[in-house]
Amino acid sequence: MDYSAEEIVQFIEEEDVKFIRLMFRDAHGVQKNISIMPKEIKKAFEDGIAINAGHIDGFLRNDGALLYLKPDASTITILPWRPESGRVVRMFCDVYTAGGELCEADTRVMLENAVKHAEEEGVEFKFGSKSEFYLFKLDDEGNRTDIPYDEAGYMDIAPADKGENIRREICLTIEEMGLLPERSHHEEGPGQNEIDFHYGTPLKAADQMSTFLMAVGTIAGRNGLYADFSPVPLKGKPGNGYHINIYATDKNGNDVCKYVAAGILDKIRDITLFLNPSEASYRRFGTNTAPDRVNWSDECPNALMHVNEHKGMIRTELRSPDALSNPYLAYSLLIEAGLNGIKNKLELPKTEIGDEHLLPQSIKEAKEVAGKSDFVKAVVPEAVLKSYCD
Repeated sequence: MDYSAEEIVQFIEEEDVKFIRLMFRDAHGVQKNISIMPKEIKKAFEDGIAINAGHIDGFLRNDGALLYLKPDASTITILPWRPESGRVVRMFCDVYTAGGELCEADTRVMLENAVKHAEEEGVEFKFGSKSEFYLFKLDDEGNRTDIPYDEAGYMDIAPADKGENIRREICLTIEEMGLLPERSHHEEGPGQNEIDFHYGTPLKAADQMSTFLMAVGTIAGRNGLYADFSPVPLKGKPGNGYHINIYATDKNGNDVCKYVAAGILDKIRDITLFLNPSEASYRRFGTNTAPDRVNWSDECPNALMHVNEHKGMIRTELRSPDALSNPYLAYSLLIEAGLNGIKNKLELPKTEIGDEHLLPQSIKEAKEVAGKSDFVKAVVPEAVLKSYCD
C-alpha cells in the first residue's frame, strides 16, 4: 500500500515507534541498515540519511564519498519480534547521490529500472519463490553447530519433523509483516525446511525475500537454532535451492512465459555468477536434484527450468539460483533476459541438451563468462560487475 510521508509520521506517533531501521543491500545482497530516531524521519524523506559509500561493496569506492538513503514509504512494517512498547519499524530504501540522482549501483534501483523497461515494452512480470534452509542446533555459548535440528526427511511429519512449529511461527510472523507465504514443509535433508511464496510484482517479491531471510534468522535464534541458507550446509546432503517462479503477460494479457523462458535459457550461463555468487554454489550443481546443465522440461521437475501449463497459465520455474544471491539483481537480470526472449521471439530448445551446454562449473568460470558477456555489461553497472568479477 502506498503511504505519504505525512502518513508515515502520523503512524510513527500513533504506534509509539522509537526506532526506524532504514534497510538496503550491497551489490552482493548483504543486508545493511542504519537506525534513526523518529525525529529524523522527515529529514530521511526529504534529504535522505547519509552513509559512507566507501565501505559498501559495489557502491562508490573512494573514501569519504557519501550516498543518501531515502525510504520507500510503501514498505513500512512493524518488526513483530521487538517490544510492543517502543516499537521498531523497518523500511526499504533507495540510494541517492549527493546530487539527488538515483545511484545506478543500487540493485533495488536496478530492479525498478528493469520493471520500467518491461512496462515500456508492454510486459508485466511477477515472481514467486521457493526457499530452502537448514536448522542447526546451537552450543552452550550460542554458536552454530553442524548438528541438524532433526533427522526427518521429505514432507515427514511430527514427531520426526521437529521444525513444523518453527515453520508455523515463521509463516505467521511474516504474514503479519505483509508477506504472502503459500505452503511449507520439511525438505529432504536432515533439519532442512522449505517455505514457498505466492507470486507478486518484482519489487515486492524482492523485498519479500529480504524480509523473509531476516525473519527466519531472527525466529530461529529465538528458538535456540541457527538458520543456514547456504548452498551446501552439510557435505553429502541435499543443498539449499532458491527456486524462482516467473510469470509474464503482454499488454493484451497474453501469456509470454515461453518466450521469457527461452530468453533466460539463452543468457543463463552469462548471468549464473549473479544467481550463484559463492564457490559453494557450484558444489551444489549436479548433486541430488540440483541442475548442472542448460535444459528444460515440461515433465521432469528437476531440469534447470521447468515449464508447464496449469489452468491455462504457463508456469516457469528456474531452479539453479541459491539464496545467497541478491534478489534485486537476480530479478533485474531475469527480466532483461526474458525481454530479450520476447523481443526476438526465441523458442525453447530441445529438452535434452548435451554436456557441451553445462552451467559454469566453478565461480572462476562463471566470472569469466559474465566478464565477457555483452548482455551483462549492458545491464549490470560497471561498479557492480567489477565487485563480482574482481
